[in-house]
Amino acid sequence: MLTNSEENYLKEIYNLEEYFNTEINTNLIAKKIDAKASSVTDMLKKLANKDLLIYQKYKGVKLNTNGKKKALSVIRKHRLWETFLVEKLDFNWDEVHDIAEELEHIRSEKLTNHLDAFLNFPVVDPHGHPIPNKEGDFKKMETICLSNLGIKQEGVLVGVKNSSDTFLRFLSNKNISIGCKIKVVHKEEFDNSLSINIGNNQFNISENVANNLYLKK
Repeated sequence: MLTNSEENYLKEIYNLEEYFNTEINTNLIAKKIDAKASSVTDMLKKLANKDLLIYQKYKGVKLNTNGKKKALSVIRKHRLWETFLVEKLDFNWDEVHDIAEELEHIRSEKLTNHLDAFLNFPVVDPHGHPIPNKEGDFKKMETICLSNLGIKQEGVLVGVKNSSDTFLRFLSNKNISIGCKIKVVHKEEFDNSLSINIGNNQFNISENVANNLYLKK
């Protein structure tokens, strides 16, 4: 039985591995979870002793098969609960992350499988992130970052990289949501900000915002 903190570490290491596609060093983990490097090192040693990851001092850390399986189980529960909260309890997509952070640690596999079936086996959560099935498998969608689109190119928003409450509220205020069609009207050479069109509305967004939006062409 893992503690909530141990599960959180596995989840964050998995996400970092997916993003950087390489072994992850201690300082990167410490920055991600806002902890001291020494505390991170102690936790990594514990997880290595539980046969969940491979840890070598000064050489970074990598989840093994057991660690990936457990991390994907936690991620699956998190994303299923986010979907449940939005689809069945009418929460906004910017309100569900912290609640799902608590619910993801419920240990009952039976409950998770019933929740999955109740939601009709969704493949993505409200933020466009893929939901692993009970075997830990999921289909990766081919996407392109909005900032990489050319002038007059368009696509459908299918995911967000930044799922913080503040960013999601910003998107909601701009009427930007999963499934909307976005067309690039102009790109400013000075700062790479974009003028985009959504429906009948045209407005500007920063390069930072564009870097956090994933589209399917």
